[in-house]
Amino acid sequence: MSAAPRERSTFLGLLPWPERKAVAQALRTETVGGLVLLVAAVVALVWANTPWSDVYEEIRDVHFGIPALGLDLSVGHWTADGLLTVFFLVAGIELKRELVVGELRTPATAALPVIAAVCGMAVPAALYAATAGAGGGRLDGWAVPMATDIAFALAFLAVLSTHLPSALRAFLLTLAVVDDLGAILIIAIFFTSDLDFLALGGAFAGLGVFYVLQRLRVTGWWWYVPLGVATWALMYNGGVHATVAGVAMGLILRTTRDKGEAASPAERTSHLLHPVSAGVAVPLFALFAAGVGVSGAALAQVFTAPEPLGVVLGLVVGKTLGIFAGTYLAARFTRARLNPDLAWADVLALAVLAGIGFTVALLIGELAFPDPADAEHIKAAVLIGSLLAAGLAAVLIKRRNGIYRRLYEEETLDEDANGIPDIYERAGTGPAAPGADR
Repeated sequence: MSAAPRERSTFLGLLPWPERKAVAQALRTETVGGLVLLVAAVVALVWANTPWSDVYEEIRDVHFGIPALGLDLSVGHWTADGLLTVFFLVAGIELKRELVVGELRTPATAALPVIAAVCGMAVPAALYAATAGAGGGRLDGWAVPMATDIAFALAFLAVLSTHLPSALRAFLLTLAVVDDLGAILIIAIFFTSDLDFLALGGAFAGLGVFYVLQRLRVTGWWWYVPLGVATWALMYNGGVHATVAGVAMGLILRTTRDKGEAASPAERTSHLLHPVSAGVAVPLFALFAAGVGVSGAALAQVFTAPEPLGVVLGLVVGKTLGIFAGTYLAARFTRARLNPDLAWADVLALAVLAGIGFTVALLIGELAFPDPADAEHIKAAVLIGSLLAAGLAAVLIKRRNGIYRRLYEEETLDEDANGIPDIYERAGTGPAAPGADR
């Protein structure tokens, strides 16, 4: 007797109700934060191109801190090394949630977004290397066009006033989560200064204590805040970029709830820090990182110098090719069936949208090109590449927005006004369904 053929899974189908709620909450905060980020970036660009640009530079370069502890940093460095640690802490929590209860919890569901994200990082890096190498440029910036800025992408969608279905938004979020993991690994491995093994040992000891406190179910911010700050300072002085401490603590935080627990430590921390990360930390980083001088000569260099050109091509072309090809091949390999209500054109639009790289791209650009003059050209390339990707995505998404609006209305319709969309009750996947909240 022959075995029954394996049922094909649906790619970009209806999300389970608990996952839909978690994704909606995360995306809501990211969208609002992205709009603030957008305003901060515009302010930085305008300010840096006015007669008061010297004031901008003076404020960015003001130093303060505790020199005895090796923490005498400029305002720009405090935003990059300090505030972005909060961003990566939240990213670590989101990654842990995806690994425990989200799309990455099983190899079958993780394969497609992970392959797509890895291809979406590898192809831009290869395209940058090919462009810079062919033009006789430096290869240092290979990692700049690898990361997607989910907040900026969602802010763009909000400005565009689209009705993108939740499955497409969730796939974009998962891509960005894997991107963030790849970025932090690259920063930790390739952008370290002279290592101080004593300080690094102290940082890892701090993370060990953090882990033990979590396992012992110890609560109270007075334990974790001083420990987290000390671990961050030791990581910075150890020569590893301090944001690594943030993502490590995010991954250590417990995601699952104990019996009788209203929210896990990861959920409580994310609830408190996600608005701070999206609305304060990342916009302030953008305010002091995106202020680049824009002139005809500077714009011309973006398209003639090999390094900036490699960044632009990596974001606009590399991201699109990498994510689309990776998604298509992974779907074929895993025998996943595309949601019949959607088309591969929708995946292409999402791949183009993922070319919006801002926060992490600017951070890696500063690390890869310590010379401010070189960094300015790379930052300009990130901004131009992101704008080009956004413009192309707008054309592709608007073409399909009628279909998106219909799907969005179907998946949000709640005629009985009980707080659960009717489509979930018809499918038997609402909160009342067996195992729906697991």
